[in-house]
Amino acid sequence: MSAHSHSVRIREVSLHFLPIEMRVPLKFGAQVVDSITCARVRVVVEGANGKTATGWGETPLAVAWVWPSALTYEDRHGALKDFTLVIARDLVASSGSGHAMEIGHDYIEHRLSTLQDDFNRGRTSDAALPHLAALVCFSPFDIAVHDAYGKMHDRPTYATYGPDFLSRDLSDFLEGDETFRGRYPTDFLVSNPKYRLPVWHLVGGLDALESDDLTGNEPDDGYPVTLRDWIREDGLDCLKIKLRGNDLSWDYHRLLKIGEIAREMNVTWLTTDFNCTVTDPDYVTEILDCLKSDDPVTWQKILYVEQPFPYDLEAHRIDVHSVSSRKPLFMDESAHDWRFVRLGQELGWSGVALKTCKTQTGALLSLCWAKAHGMTLMVQDLTNPMLAQIPHFLLAVYAETIMGVESNAMQYYPEASDAERRIHPRLYRRQDGVLDGLSLSGGGFGYRVDEIKRDLPPAVN
Repeated sequence: MSAHSHSVRIREVSLHFLPIEMRVPLKFGAQVVDSITCARVRVVVEGANGKTATGWGETPLAVAWVWPSALTYEDRHGALKDFTLVIARDLVASSGSGHAMEIGHDYIEHRLSTLQDDFNRGRTSDAALPHLAALVCFSPFDIAVHDAYGKMHDRPTYATYGPDFLSRDLSDFLEGDETFRGRYPTDFLVSNPKYRLPVWHLVGGLDALESDDLTGNEPDDGYPVTLRDWIREDGLDCLKIKLRGNDLSWDYHRLLKIGEIAREMNVTWLTTDFNCTVTDPDYVTEILDCLKSDDPVTWQKILYVEQPFPYDLEAHRIDVHSVSSRKPLFMDESAHDWRFVRLGQELGWSGVALKTCKTQTGALLSLCWAKAHGMTLMVQDLTNPMLAQIPHFLLAVYAETIMGVESNAMQYYPEASDAERRIHPRLYRRQDGVLDGLSLSGGGFGYRVDEIKRDLPPAVN
């Protein structure tokens, strides 16, 4: 427990579930989803002088992404909501005091696994809530505390990650690693951030590429439907391509086709996401080598390769140097925390994709460890709508990524963020291939929540 004069303690927590329907389906691995639930959290923190501040956090409970399983979608969806509610009821009594990072880190290290074990007691191994899911359930609470901490001290949250506010340096968070003695997150964050970032568009496995792919069942809602239309409408310059990872011919021809479109429409960058379904590096290297031979322009456009291999890095210790010697290879689902990033580097991964849905605290620690050890960074989306978009964007602003930020909620449920878009229009619509966060202002994450006219459903806790 910290005695720092800037310490806070959580005094109140409320949880809201916001259901959202997708305008078009999205394929995550083997699962096709057409709706999602966002967990929105409000916390009140209190300082040593009795002053209070309110913070907000939000995360999509992305069932298919956090928990690939033969269980029904609704079984997993219900378990995620139930566990999020467990945290809401536990947090005030079980969290300590300190900086937002200290509160979040200590809760993850000393409390979250116990809650997860208790929740899983009596469940079969197939029905047990995985650790990644537990982190996602905790993330809106953690994000909300970081927001409240900044508001408490009338500063943007990213201005509080140095020794003036933290009572513990990074070595305390990273198992006493002397590399981090006397160093703080601010030592690894961009000091002169730019609030305009290149934005990546997700090309889903079910997405129509051009008019010949249309079936007649597409929405007629004024938004683009084909990839070509999205590129024209949003001025896109970066495309993230979802592949199957278990159908080499389909994956290869999908890359060739999108590469052709990218050439014709002057798109500069591509990345490939194999959805964690590959078990042999030769699958990826064969595609890359054939592409380099058959279509060197498309091969050159591929900036990096994302997470071809299974989630569980400890159970699947695959040597991936053959892939990372060809293209930068980024961990995503496997990078639960900085320890997994460390293991990934040993196995040959060269970069890490950060996500706020694994907690703001965890993302910052992974960022610091990766940068200190020469790994490259990216910030990947979880199809973040509404408030979830803002901490996601800011992480990319301060992380110094390989290229901008991924953002695709505007593809799948643009109207869900209508209230937030009225206040931050260029952060919820991609224009000229960029996102612009210059409208963010004030303490915390700069949400300007008081100006956003959104009616929340009743709190569930």
